Amino acid sequence: MRMPGIIAFACTAALAASLTACSGAARPQTGTTGGAGFDVTPTSPPARGELDSFTWSLYAEPYTLDYALAYDYPPNTVLANVCEQLLRVTPDLRIEPGLAVKWDQPEPGTLVYTLRPGVKFHDGSTMNADDVVASLRRQMDPATGSPWGSAFKNVDSVEKTGPLEVTIRLGKPDVLFHELLAASPGTVVSAASLATSGKDYGTPKGALNCTGPFSLAQWTQGDSITLRRNPAYWDKELVPKSGSVKFTFIEDAAARVNAFLSGTADGGYMVPSTSFALLRAAGKGSVLFGPNTAAANLAVLDFQGPLGDLRVRRALSMALDRKNIVKAAAGGVGVPAKAPAARGAWALAPERTAALYDTLPEPVYDVEGAKQLVREVSAGGRTITVVTSSLAPEVSVVANAVQAAGRQIGLDVELKPVSPDAYSGIFVDPAARKGIDLVITNGYDNTPDPLEFYQYLRTGDFGNYGNWSDAGFDAAFDRANSEPDPGKRADLTARLQEIALRELPVIPVYEAPYSVFLGKRITGAPTGIAQLYYPWAATIGAAQS
Repeated sequence: MRMPGIIAFACTAALAASLTACSGAARPQTGTTGGAGFDVTPTSPPARGELDSFTWSLYAEPYTLDYALAYDYPPNTVLANVCEQLLRVTPDLRIEPGLAVKWDQPEPGTLVYTLRPGVKFHDGSTMNADDVVASLRRQMDPATGSPWGSAFKNVDSVEKTGPLEVTIRLGKPDVLFHELLAASPGTVVSAASLATSGKDYGTPKGALNCTGPFSLAQWTQGDSITLRRNPAYWDKELVPKSGSVKFTFIEDAAARVNAFLSGTADGGYMVPSTSFALLRAAGKGSVLFGPNTAAANLAVLDFQGPLGDLRVRRALSMALDRKNIVKAAAGGVGVPAKAPAARGAWALAPERTAALYDTLPEPVYDVEGAKQLVREVSAGGRTITVVTSSLAPEVSVVANAVQAAGRQIGLDVELKPVSPDAYSGIFVDPAARKGIDLVITNGYDNTPDPLEFYQYLRTGDFGNYGNWSDAGFDAAFDRANSEPDPGKRADLTARLQEIALRELPVIPVYEAPYSVFLGKRITGAPTGIAQLYYPWAATIGAAQS
């Protein structure tokens, strides 16, 4: 599932007035899988000088730059540098003050945010509480159609209670809501610009008016997006080191790698894994690996078809040769996934990770046992449709592996190729899922709290793409989401993990670190999944002084 995607981290253990000290920092790691060695660190070497501009490759053109509709890697990669949130996630997976300098919880159902004074929008106007109220209420409005709307499910009201103060009242405890204010739900834009842009907001015809270190200069549909440096940016520690950034859209993985090698693209996130060895050997730049909360899963989209029977889901899971999938799909840089939420998603309470995740058994690989389950349910020959795309090589690799595994145990697995845009549409448009049984997803957390991943399996949630429903799961989620202590909440979340592994509404496949390519002339980029909300382009500069 493309779960709303990265990393907001909150110090929920003590609902304190400031946001300056949080747990859950990512630590450097070293790994080796299938002969491929890799180090995981949150940042690349710092920039040594400034640049006039640099070019960044996206694997697809953003379908929107509307913060309320942005629900995938390409739009969020651009918006991270233009628009900002009340809270901010850092490359090492901590939270710090963003557009809110502090917050308080005078009673369980009330959150009070104090805003940063003197922050300017790109048009020169000053941010105030009216902008925050308009931005958050727009996410709650059903007419907006925001995929983030479910994050506000327990919000009764968002009110201005002072020129620089916003009070949010909740109908029931909701720990995740506060955490998600470091992601798209906490984005603040100019209320005036929302009113004037109308239906063109977030499109190539519209304008963006936010507070980030870069402003939108031009969006040439089908070609590129250009950002320019914001000279009035409030955070002097993140003043951009480049005058502008140009995003290009290269859907074909081979063409994207050639752009890296030729220098027509200075860098890009989510490097095609099949090119790791080539890029590392070419001497044209560096492939770096960073912290990730994502796992590659198979999300069941149709519980009325063959996969509605748990035995068929178990059989397909048992038939997957995950170690070879890691070699082929992740360039050997990864491990078989033990659960739908990746190990990196447990960073909020790292002291509980070993007991609650590391002790899980390795996924079972048992082809004969899988065949027996298929025979028990008389599922032999029934068709299962898996969607695939040229969006990324690993998508087709996993799809082919699923097809081979299914056919090996007597299931008729058909592949349905779609364009990258159509593939992304599956995660925002329910109609696009019609006739599809399985989709390969890169399900990631916007927080280091695994509870956030499992919320997308609740009955009725926007991210619950197959409309799976389990009353026990929903009740267990509510218990966990009302627990403010991260350690205790992790223990409660383990129950959700247990149910998900038993029922398999999503089938875990593998997890791998985040990746970025940096050409020889640039450096300074964060390396991990935090780039989806952290203003990563501001730290990129010249590799040589």
